[in-house]
Amino acid sequence: MQQNSRVDVVTLGESMVLFQPTGEKGIKYEPLFTKSLAGAESNVSIGLTRLGKKVRWVSKLGKDPFGDFILATLAGEGVDVSHVIRDEQLPTAVYFKETKSFGDPTVYYYRKNSAVSHIQPSDVCIDWIEGAKHLHVTGITPALSENAAASVRKIMELAEEKGLTISLDPNLRRKLWSEEEARTVLLSLIPLCDVFLPGVEEAEVLVGPHSIEDYGKVFLEMGAKVVALKLGEEGSIGFMEGKTVQAAPYVVHQVIDTVGAGDAFAAGFLSVFLDEQADMTSSSLEKALSRANVLGALATQFKGDWEGNLTLEELIALESGRLAVKR
Repeated sequence: MQQNSRVDVVTLGESMVLFQPTGEKGIKYEPLFTKSLAGAESNVSIGLTRLGKKVRWVSKLGKDPFGDFILATLAGEGVDVSHVIRDEQLPTAVYFKETKSFGDPTVYYYRKNSAVSHIQPSDVCIDWIEGAKHLHVTGITPALSENAAASVRKIMELAEEKGLTISLDPNLRRKLWSEEEARTVLLSLIPLCDVFLPGVEEAEVLVGPHSIEDYGKVFLEMGAKVVALKLGEEGSIGFMEGKTVQAAPYVVHQVIDTVGAGDAFAAGFLSVFLDEQADMTSSSLEKALSRANVLGALATQFKGDWEGNLTLEELIALESGRLAVKR
C-alpha cells in the first residue's frame, strides 16, 4: 500500500462495497450485479488524486474480503491508505444502488454495526493528519453513530490546532438520521470549517428558508471562510467576506447517475482552493466554482460514483476545448 509522508489532503469516512444490477430489471429480478466501491470521502479522495493532489484516506474497515477490495482499489488509484484501521470482529459495509428511468437512483444501505460506525475518538490520532495541508469531512460519517460524530469533531479540532484548513460537505442522508439530529450536529461543526459546501436543500434544512444570498451570509457569520453553494442546474455561487461570485452551470444533455456528483464538485472546488487559498480572490473563487460545476456535471454521465472522474490532463484539455465530450 502506498504511504505518503506528506499529503495535500486527509479525508475521514466510510467506504462501502457497492453492488449494482447489470441489467434493467432492477434488484428484485436481476440475477447479476457489478461490484465497485463507494463513499463520499473516498470519492473525493479519488477525484483529488486524479487532479494531481496527494490524498490520505482514513477509516475503519472489517478484516474481510470487502475491506481488502476497498483498500486495493483506493491504493490502485494512488490514495494513501496506510492509516486505515482493520477490525476483526466488525464487517465492512455494503450497499445496493438501483437506477431507474426516472429520478435519482434508489440506494439500500447495509451499514448498521459496520466497522467504521464503531470508530471512537480514542482511535483518532495526530499521525492521521501529519504532513497534511487540508482536512475534508462530510456529514455522512457523523450520521453513523454518536461516537463517529465525536470522532469527526476530534479530527477537525486537531486539524484546526495544527493549522490545517478544513472543508465540510453536509451531504445530508435522511436514511441515516433525522433532520433534527443532522441540524444539531452539522451546525456545531460549521464553526470549525474554512470551506462549507452545501446544496440549497441542505442549507434550508440547516437554517430554514432564506434567499440564496442570505444563505451565504448566514454560514459566513457561523465561521466558514468560504461558502460554495450548489445550485443544481443553475450552477453554483460562492461567498467570501465582501465577495459573491456566481458560476454558470456546465450543461449536459442527459443524466445517467446523479450519485457522486456532489463529491466530484467538492474535488473540483478543493483542487483550486488548495492552490490559491493563500490569496483567494474573486477570480480564483470563480475558477474553483467553474471547475466544480464541470466535474459535478460530468459525474452524472457515468454509472458509478467515481469511475468517470477526469484526470488533470483530461480536465485541462476539456477546459481548453481540445477534448470532445461524447455523451
